[in-house]
This record gives sequence, structure tokens and C-alpha cells, in this order.
Amino acid sequence: MSENLDILQKQEELLQFPEFSHKTAWELGECMVSYARKHNITVAVSIRMNDGCILFQHCPDGTNLLNQKWMERKFNTVKLMERCSLMSALVFQQDGDTPATHGLADADYALCGGGFPIRVKGSSPVIGAVIASNLYHIADHEFVVNCLKEYLNCPEAPDYPYTLPE
Repeated sequence: MSENLDILQKQEELLQFPEFSHKTAWELGECMVSYARKHNITVAVSIRMNDGCILFQHCPDGTNLLNQKWMERKFNTVKLMERCSLMSALVFQQDGDTPATHGLADADYALCGGGFPIRVKGSSPVIGAVIASNLYHIADHEFVVNCLKEYLNCPEAPDYPYTLPE
């Protein structure tokens, strides 16, 4: 598990923005929709700021309100934990924690992949999240990471190893 946490930490270190604005969110969102179409992936995407403002959201045919609910829970996890939702899932698993351990409701937080923090280089706080929903949760994570790698021109960010559940 330590190796996987190291990969996630490296992704977060490398996939940071030189600056982030509403225009950045729009361009990234368009890049994500284009990437999904190019790879024939049906996935809902959302880019949200910590103040609650949704700067970009796209729910294509094949997604629905349930995906929006999952994106909300993933956003809450990234915002509260200030790390990707997959890293939170692994840390909670490693520590034997549950959301209830911390007084959190399962209905409000998602310990799974698909939420990734938005950080500006040179500034440590998480200012928002990039979120995906509709795939296996680790595939949601890697979809976001692949889109960020493309948008930020950062091919050196490592991939997270996974296999689909049987």
C-alpha cells in the first residue's frame, strides 16, 4: 500500500497548475470532455472551487443524478482531507478508520477514487477539485489524472496500477 500512496503523492506534487481561473476550469473541462469522447468513455466531470462554485460540469448521455451525488461526495472528501479521494480511501483503510471514526456521515463523503485536488504551484492549499464519476472508482481517478497530464503537459506523472474488479 505504501508504494501506491507514494504514486498518489507524486501525482499530486506534479499535477499542479501555474495559475487557476474560471477560464482555466473551462479549458480543462473541455479537454476532459474531448478526452472522454476520443476514448469512447462515458463519464461525468465536474470542476469545483472550495467556496462551492461549480465552474464546469458535464453529464453526458449515460450518466445521471446518481453520478452528480457521487461527485458531490468526492468533492467533499477532497475539500476536507486536502488530498485526492483515492489517497483518503487508502489512508483510511491502512489506519482502520471509517468516516464515522471522524464524525463524518457516509452519505456526505466518498472514500474512493475520482476526486483530485486543484493546487497552484508555490501555494500549498487545495483550492478546489476535479471530479469524475461513472467508471470503476480507480478508473475515475486515472481518467482525471490522464486528463490533467494532457492539459498540464506533464507526461512524467506516474500512473496508478490497478485491475478491474471481476
